[in-house]
Amino acid sequence: MPNIKSAIKRVKTSEANRQHNVAYKSAVRTAIKSFNEKVGEKDIDAAKAAFLEATKKVDKAANKGLIHKNKAAHEKSRLSRKLNDLNA
Repeated sequence: MPNIKSAIKRVKTSEANRQHNVAYKSAVRTAIKSFNEKVGEKDIDAAKAAFLEATKKVDKAANKGLIHKNKAAHEKSRLSRKLNDLNA
């Protein structure tokens, strides 16, 4: 544990940021799982709504730097491909 006041503050803020990042990454994974469940049930309307929610969360995570931009593009591509296969 650090002794300097500013270092103590940095430890606290770093931990708070880490907790926030973990929670948001979990929300992204949950949104993707929700979309996959809707696709598995072949519920087109619910899948479209879940797709919009998942892509929004993935984009926001990429903008915040929680995931890489290319990973976000890859995830969105996978989701859209599944949605298009369901519509076809």
